[in-house]
Amino acid sequence: MSAPVTALIADDEPLLRSALALQLQSLWPELEIVAQARNGREAVASFEATQPDVCFLDVQMPGLSGIDAARAIGDRAHLVFVTAHDRYAVQAFAEGVLDYLVKPIEPERLRATIQRLKQRLAATHSAPPRISDTLLNELAARLQRDATPAPLRWIRAQVGQTLRLIAVDDVDYLRSDTKYTRIAWRGDAGQAAEALVSMSLKELIAQLDPAQFAQVHRAVVVNLRAIRHVVRGDNETADIHLKDRDEVLPVSRSYLHLFKQM
Repeated sequence: MSAPVTALIADDEPLLRSALALQLQSLWPELEIVAQARNGREAVASFEATQPDVCFLDVQMPGLSGIDAARAIGDRAHLVFVTAHDRYAVQAFAEGVLDYLVKPIEPERLRATIQRLKQRLAATHSAPPRISDTLLNELAARLQRDATPAPLRWIRAQVGQTLRLIAVDDVDYLRSDTKYTRIAWRGDAGQAAEALVSMSLKELIAQLDPAQFAQVHRAVVVNLRAIRHVVRGDNETADIHLKDRDEVLPVSRSYLHLFKQM
């Protein structure tokens, strides 16, 4: 009886890691997942400890990336890149990487990948293909250029004794409050609500989508979708009037250019 085929899954997103494991168990039940890793460093350590036949490596992971992990593993396993960016995968596939999966992983694509893996594993004297150092360097350089974090989607805030998870889309504006930031948002049934978070406005601004949120004063950031209208003042300032809120937000001279076409 032949030994089971073993695999390692590396992805810094626990839910995506678990989802891929479940998909593999469903489509390839005889595959034994011997290790899961949260980053490239763990992936390499887990590979050395378990020596799996196949490694599913997320391209973008903290610390060592999937590309770095692939460089360390080399041709000792069949490698499958998992990526949210098709542009990484197409070139890698053309250069001889066994296969790649694009998030969200479609069952048909995974089924085709499994079939190719089985064929490679069954082939007599078939060593895993080695990815050239040149290609890995090119992919690493491209990843470095494009590595911009996704905009913040949720803000954790303490409201009384309750920790609230506030969707960024529900936030109307943010206002600096000494070392804290006051979040004005839409609570249950669209009711106006407020909460304090222990992060400075500067820290939060860096994580917000600039296409949706604009700083209009040194102490105020507004969700552009929450603006009803803007009233220009006589001294190169303006006031922002919000939808379904009584508050009026100031626009200082430095930020008035944002509303010159309004």
